[in-house]
Amino acid sequence: MVDRTRAEAMSVPRGLVLRFPFGRPFGAPQNPEQQRVVLEDALTMLSSAREPGEIRTMPYRWRREDYGRILAERHGGMSSGI
Repeated sequence: MVDRTRAEAMSVPRGLVLRFPFGRPFGAPQNPEQQRVVLEDALTMLSSAREPGEIRTMPYRWRREDYGRILAERHGGMSSGI
């Protein structure tokens, strides 16, 4: 998980681009819901990427999303158990 320019320059097999501060690829410290959303997206991409070099940009903004709500929507109303 790097910025798009670096991912393209390094010819990564697949990349997930997030607009997060450098050094925080999974999200903010002490924010397990944010980290879980990012990790789930990364694992989903591993299984769904169709071609080498695929790079996806995620819509999340640093500390501006309700990650608990995102998890609840994904998992049928249950965001706990992290």
